[in-house]
Amino acid sequence: MSYVFGIHAVESILINRPNDVICLFLKENRTDKRKEKLYQLAIAKNINTQICSINSLNEMVPEKHQGAIVQLKKDLKEVSSIELDLGKLTLLIEKAEGKALILILDGITDPQNLGACLRTSDAAGVTAVVIPKNKSVGITPVVRKVACGAAEVVPIFQVTNLARLLRQLKKQGVWIYGASEKAKKQIYDFDLRDDVAIVLGGESKGLRRLTQENCDSIFRIPMGGSVTSLNVSVAAGICMFESVRQRGSV
Repeated sequence: MSYVFGIHAVESILINRPNDVICLFLKENRTDKRKEKLYQLAIAKNINTQICSINSLNEMVPEKHQGAIVQLKKDLKEVSSIELDLGKLTLLIEKAEGKALILILDGITDPQNLGACLRTSDAAGVTAVVIPKNKSVGITPVVRKVACGAAEVVPIFQVTNLARLLRQLKKQGVWIYGASEKAKKQIYDFDLRDDVAIVLGGESKGLRRLTQENCDSIFRIPMGGSVTSLNVSVAAGICMFESVRQRGSV
């Protein structure tokens, strides 16, 4: 069975993909506004709802489900907002309000990190997020929970050849900036107000060689303490909101 869990992730599924839901499961004896909101959403969407014991919910999902689970008709990959048609990414860039801001994640393997990146991407108003098809975590239940609903609303594109995508984006007029602790220039030295793609590498190895070679420039985030690197989701937030700051609005 495919399940989505967590208050915010479940709410987003009920709002954005109600036709994919078989049933909503809520914890018994939970009387709060968030549970009531989910219950009312399910009623409005004609979705079957069951009130269950905590043990029953734990059998469905061993992770921290916050007393709210939905069962889906389809595999999670089919219910995901992931797109494989890069022509749609081209259209998103062309139709973006103002200039496009794209986050490219080169091999994030920790679902907590990817979920946090998606949540911050939604807050920053990004045009799209791009992830590799291989050697990268997909849109798992944990990713959805950590993303707090962003996985259902942020356009996510999964590609098999990241270097080729970067070359295609360049032809479309998008500037490609990669983050590397080895870079000489800081992120604050660059103009991020144009159509921009920000590329961050995986948790352990950073940007792959071929990915970095296809960037127009690389930058580093200045570090003033004894820690030599930042969590990738924190770095993504710094980079995206520096672009937001320069543009003057979300």
